[in-house]
Amino acid sequence: MKKTIKLAVVAALALGTTSAFATNGSNLIGYGVKARSMGGVGIAMSHGAESALVNPALISSVENTEVQFAGTIFMPNVSSDTSAGAGSKDSSANMNVIPAVSVASKVTDNFYAGIGIWGTAGMGVDYREDASNFNMVTNLQLMQFGVPLTYATNGFSIGVTPLLQYGSLDIGFKTPAGTVGAGVAQNLQFGFNVGAAYETNGITIGATYKSQIDMDYKDQLTTAGGAFGLTLGNQLSTPEEYGVGLSYNMGEHTIAVDYKQINWSKAKGYEDFAWEDQNVYIIGYEYAADGWAARIGYNYSEGPIKEQSATTTQTGGVLNALNLLGFPATVESHITAGGTYNVSKTTSIDLAVAYAPEVSKTFTHTAFTTNPLSPVFAPITTKHSQTSVSLGLNYAF
Repeated sequence: MKKTIKLAVVAALALGTTSAFATNGSNLIGYGVKARSMGGVGIAMSHGAESALVNPALISSVENTEVQFAGTIFMPNVSSDTSAGAGSKDSSANMNVIPAVSVASKVTDNFYAGIGIWGTAGMGVDYREDASNFNMVTNLQLMQFGVPLTYATNGFSIGVTPLLQYGSLDIGFKTPAGTVGAGVAQNLQFGFNVGAAYETNGITIGATYKSQIDMDYKDQLTTAGGAFGLTLGNQLSTPEEYGVGLSYNMGEHTIAVDYKQINWSKAKGYEDFAWEDQNVYIIGYEYAADGWAARIGYNYSEGPIKEQSATTTQTGGVLNALNLLGFPATVESHITAGGTYNVSKTTSIDLAVAYAPEVSKTFTHTAFTTNPLSPVFAPITTKHSQTSVSLGLNYAF
């Protein structure tokens, strides 16, 4: 077990984490390949070791010890037109790798434990070659390290995953007054996830809670906001979440639904950017045969950024510019599919593909001028779609 844990840590650190748009705001729709192939479902349906970050109560499904090494190639397609005369320009941040390593083990008849490292969220655009988009470059990276602990008895299970979160943030752009940016800021903070589940006669119900994690990125937001004459703090918190789920297994067939609320409006930093809470609805289906399984899913939520009034206040136009150009969390629907193939009794391979259709948003924004107290308003249009491919290798012993 100790050797397995060391391998998991080394593998995740070697993969690293990069910026990505992560569909539900800045959060990934799923933290493992099986979950991603079903739209992110996982509150009331166990996916083995990878359940540690979604609902830790469900790692109680492992028979002995299970390890999953996974990676997602994430390909956002983002373009923006700030009406500066150059037309729409594509962001160069169009391919990223997101790692996930999960380990879970049955310690006693009723107690389960594990360890994991997951790339969980991120945002980023790269317009450094496009003066019409103010040479904007943003890069948010989040990775969580957790140790799930679970107790199970008579169909009921409860679990907690204490978390250590690493984050980095970099915001840079150019204005007529010069280059704006404070380099890369990093932070480490603690949080936790808790979950419970109850299974009877093929029906499983589950519930989860994820704590807010307050991250502080020195000088990042104060520097960026100051270029517009806007006063911001430097905290950008990972928001708290509540979720409930239900699944029904009928032999080879399983259908599962999840609902969760992501409280962006109460998260430090995001509340300054006027992000709204998200209600996320997910449905997934699995057909499991001997030696293989096929899965499909659908995930829907309105994007958390909404247009602010730019005609009555300069602040509204500033927020529209920073949100839609630098942090365009606008996608809504996600269609997913995938499956598992058992190579042997101990080894299996997971595959997931996810697609988010293009969403186009047009806001009125505040353009950069040499005098931030004399704003110039103009429309900005951002288009955003996503494609991702996830691959996982599972080993059970």
